[in-house]
Amino acid sequence: MIVILSGLFSEMFVRSGMIVPGDANATAANITENESLFRLGFVSDLVMVMSDVGLAVLFYLLLKPVNQGVSMLAAFFRLAQASVLGINLLHYYLPLLLLGDGNYLSGFSSEQLNSLSLFFLNAHSYGYHISGVFFGISCVILGYLMYQSMSFPKWLGILVAAAGFSYLIDSLTHFLLPELTSQSEILVLTIAVASELTLCLFLLIKGVKTNVPQAQV
Repeated sequence: MIVILSGLFSEMFVRSGMIVPGDANATAANITENESLFRLGFVSDLVMVMSDVGLAVLFYLLLKPVNQGVSMLAAFFRLAQASVLGINLLHYYLPLLLLGDGNYLSGFSSEQLNSLSLFFLNAHSYGYHISGVFFGISCVILGYLMYQSMSFPKWLGILVAAAGFSYLIDSLTHFLLPELTSQSEILVLTIAVASELTLCLFLLIKGVKTNVPQAQV
């Protein structure tokens, strides 16, 4: 739930309201006028990444009885995703340095600094798609383990694996077929979002079965 709420806050209430695609000056003005909110979005993303690290460990412990090696593989892919997201946050923070009073690039004009800021924010969005490859693979493996486990219903494992494939398709589409990104994003918004919300509500309301034998893969 923390991952979902913090991620939605950063993306929907901060970045989507401040970043104006193709307009560096308007984007820079939005960031300057709402600097505190922009910084809060950065911290919210940090919370999301740190929570994802905890989730990687928790899912490993839950699914280790099914297959320890495969469960560890899913955890490593999720940790790789968190590492990419953490490093990628530097792109998000750089506009604050460029547009602030630090005079880091005193030889550049305001228009050039604004363009650089939008460039780094665009790079940040592509960093998300890189992390999506690792996250997609982790979800596919996680869904497979849930399907084999007696602690989760099989339909939930199928749904999580489907979400993983949707993340993979969307991320690779942005790099290989950028003209089709609008279709791939719809895939994520339908399958992946439904899967994450369902898994979150399942864990919060029902929870996993304990003290039951696990299928050995």
